[in-house]
Amino acid sequence: VRVMESGGGTVNAGGSLTLSCNVTGSAFSTWPMSWHRQAPGKEREVVAIFVSESGRANYARSVRGRFTISRDNAKSMVYLQMDNLKPDDTAVYYCYAGRTGYGYWGQGTQVTVSS
Repeated sequence: VRVMESGGGTVNAGGSLTLSCNVTGSAFSTWPMSWHRQAPGKEREVVAIFVSESGRANYARSVRGRFTISRDNAKSMVYLQMDNLKPDDTAVYYCYAGRTGYGYWGQGTQVTVSS
């Protein structure tokens, strides 16, 4: 299984970015998917995670109402739409395919939000 993120970059505060994640090598529709991030000097944290097959998702409190996770099973893709970005959102963002303790990480994509 290979997980690859794209779409990071530098944006001004208040701007938007969309991260994409492609999963290859397995039956994508069966994988629980989530986005995580790690800021310098901080632990990796969950940003958004699907909690049901119907597409219901949970979000970290710091991003609720600004970020949206979605997936396209036909394309083996998962997305993270990030709006109204803040400097505190600066981090390396990782896509994760799997459950706690068993899954696959992407290499990460840097998101930098300037004030």
